[in-house]
Amino acid sequence: MKKGWQISCHILIWLGFIVFFASLARFSGKMSVQAVLVVFVLYGFINISLFYLNYLVLIPRFLDKKKYKLYALSILAALVGFGLLKYGCGLIFKREILMHTKGTQETAFLKYFTNTVIISTIFLFLSAVLKFTVDWFLNERVQRDLENQRLSAELSFLKSQINPHFLFNSLNSIYSLAYQKSDTTPEAILKLSEIMRYMLYECNDNKVDLDKELQYLQNYIDLQKIRFGNHAFINFEVNGAVTNQQIVPLLLISFIENAFKHGIANDAAAPITMRINVDDGHLSFFIRNKKHTHNRDASGGIGLANVRRRLNLLYPGKYNLDIRDEADTYTCQLSLVL
Repeated sequence: MKKGWQISCHILIWLGFIVFFASLARFSGKMSVQAVLVVFVLYGFINISLFYLNYLVLIPRFLDKKKYKLYALSILAALVGFGLLKYGCGLIFKREILMHTKGTQETAFLKYFTNTVIISTIFLFLSAVLKFTVDWFLNERVQRDLENQRLSAELSFLKSQINPHFLFNSLNSIYSLAYQKSDTTPEAILKLSEIMRYMLYECNDNKVDLDKELQYLQNYIDLQKIRFGNHAFINFEVNGAVTNQQIVPLLLISFIENAFKHGIANDAAAPITMRINVDDGHLSFFIRNKKHTHNRDASGGIGLANVRRRLNLLYPGKYNLDIRDEADTYTCQLSLVL
């Protein structure tokens, strides 16, 4: 279908050129109808044939394969061959063609042949320009497609890291509840079920509704509150109008996970503080927690490295991430253009 459209487009363009110049020549009154047909239709067909001979055969077969000598010889042969063909047509239509070329038969031939070579060279040049332009755009598109495929594969890999990482941390929390024989274990399992449902079925697109992502974060925080019971001190607030904004899924969860994993959640004097401000197409996320000096991630912190990479890939030039890792406090602020 696409190839058929290209052929139709080429045909329409050439027909447009022939009709336009033939009409100008005819209405000027200097050429008869037969002369217009010979010059613009017959010779137009010959020149167009030379155009596509170079475009479809000579360049792909010789020039693209760096056979420069063969390409030069083929161009020379085409110029001579098509020049003789045009001269032969001129002999057939002497009245319309050769009668306008003054001089002896020999000088008339040389003058006419030179003119045909010049015109043929123009069509060869135009075909080469078109071929190189089309190849350049095709190459650019292929490169973009390859880059998009690479980025898509990398994002899929990064996203695949999130689920096991999150699930591992959540199961650890529920294990602690079950070990303590807590009555809140079933509720925690239900919360985890809702979270996993969202992760498996609702965040497979490149972007999701912001309100769903915020509900997902709320479910995770609720799960942590169940884990800590009455000893959890967490301040989480969302300010601004959440309407139809969208965000890359699972982008903020790593910051919140780290706050619970490396922070202290049972200190009333220093609660884990999380604020999200939404203003039209802009989101501001702030989180601060008191550090737990004895809780270190031996794996090297997959979560934050992951989210940094995703931000670079999905929000290039559209975000600002400020992390302050101080002696007793860990603060993170993310500003994002949705």
